[in-house]
Amino acid sequence: MYEGLVPIVKVIFKSLPFFCYSLHFTRAVTEELLNTNFRALAYADSALGIRIEEHDDHALFLEAATWLGTPYVAGGTTRNGVDCSGLTMAIYARIYDKQLHRRSVEQYERDVQFKERCQLQQGDLVFFRTPNSSEQCGHVGIFLKGR
Repeated sequence: MYEGLVPIVKVIFKSLPFFCYSLHFTRAVTEELLNTNFRALAYADSALGIRIEEHDDHALFLEAATWLGTPYVAGGTTRNGVDCSGLTMAIYARIYDKQLHRRSVEQYERDVQFKERCQLQQGDLVFFRTPNSSEQCGHVGIFLKGR
C-alpha cells in the first residue's frame, strides 16, 4: 500500500531521511500526509528548480508550478496569457484568498507592508524598478525561497 510513496517522499524530504522509515507519526502529521499530493510536489520541485521541504508553503509552490509556460501578455490575468501583476493577483486570490490591485505600482503602494530583504517569507511580494519604467516599481514577483 505504501510502496509507491517511499521513493517520492525520499525525493521531497531529502534532508529528513528518518521521515521515510518512521511509522510513529502524530495525528496532525498523519492527516497532513494523507492530504499531501507527493507526485505534484515532486513535479513542482523539479519544474521550479527549488527543493521543496516539509515546512514550505506547499500550496504556493504547487500553484506557481502550474503557471510555468504561460505566455506573457501585457495586461493578462489568465493562463492564456499573464503579466507580472496579473500573476501575483491570480496566485494571491487562489492561495491566500486575498484580492490585490491590478497594476504592480498599485500593489506596491496599496497592498503591502514594507520589510527588509532579510525578513522575506514565502509568499511575500517583491518589487523591482525596471530600466524602462518611470514609476517607483515596474515589476512584481512572489518570493518563494532564499538560496
